[in-house]
Amino acid sequence: MDLWTALQAVILGVVEGLTEFLPISSTGHQIIVADLIGFDGDRAKAFNIIIQLGAILAVVWEYRRKILTVAFNVPRQAQAQRFTLNLLIAFMPAVVLGVAFSDQIHHYLFNPITVAVALVVGGIVMLWAEQRQHEVTVEEVDDMTWKEALKIGCAQCLAMIPGTSRSASTIIGGLLFGLSRRAATEFSFFLAMPTMVGAAVYSGYKYRELFQPSDLPVFALGFVVSFVFAMIAVRALLKFIANHSYAVFAWYRIGFGLLILATWQFSLIDWATVQAH
Repeated sequence: MDLWTALQAVILGVVEGLTEFLPISSTGHQIIVADLIGFDGDRAKAFNIIIQLGAILAVVWEYRRKILTVAFNVPRQAQAQRFTLNLLIAFMPAVVLGVAFSDQIHHYLFNPITVAVALVVGGIVMLWAEQRQHEVTVEEVDDMTWKEALKIGCAQCLAMIPGTSRSASTIIGGLLFGLSRRAATEFSFFLAMPTMVGAAVYSGYKYRELFQPSDLPVFALGFVVSFVFAMIAVRALLKFIANHSYAVFAWYRIGFGLLILATWQFSLIDWATVQAH
């Protein structure tokens, strides 16, 4: 592993870790940054699967007590059973649509222009959601019903459009459906576990021939960096939302998306010819 390859792995690991659980689209940032630093091809597909697992491990570690408590109590506690059922219900819409349309989505939508438009549109929706009157009917994730879980699961499907953001779709969806900020954010984290692990396993099997033993050092470096920065991002976000709205993320999305569109419009970068890696 040469120095430049190691640096690429660190950069993309940082990007994945910081953006995966913030409502600003990790996939969109990965597409753009990977193109800018020239990390593409089959190796990049396999690498992205690994660093996503690093990010999700950070959430698993952060909520390990809750996960163990639920797992231990599922056979005999109604609350644990309801929480588990809600996760399964919210998870299923993405499974169905992902298996059915993943190839078409990757082929037609995974490019920086789509990302930029989705960032801007998503930012506008976030601002609208923050400005409307927010009536809280669910304070904690354990208070959710299956109907709310299903609605959030359907909202998560919007994240199949790169640039939309899985976190943004589930968090803003949760707010619109009556969840408190903390409940919406935590449920987004919990829903990320089966969603991202499922996607990683599916992609890992689909692209299994791309994993080469010689790439192990690069993948390991990206995995560790992604884990560390995802842990930082998750803890920071939970502290931030205690006293702030998501408006700052909305404005970031809009500004970043407009910047990409401006560089394309004025031919500074030919984003239109870039395809997802």
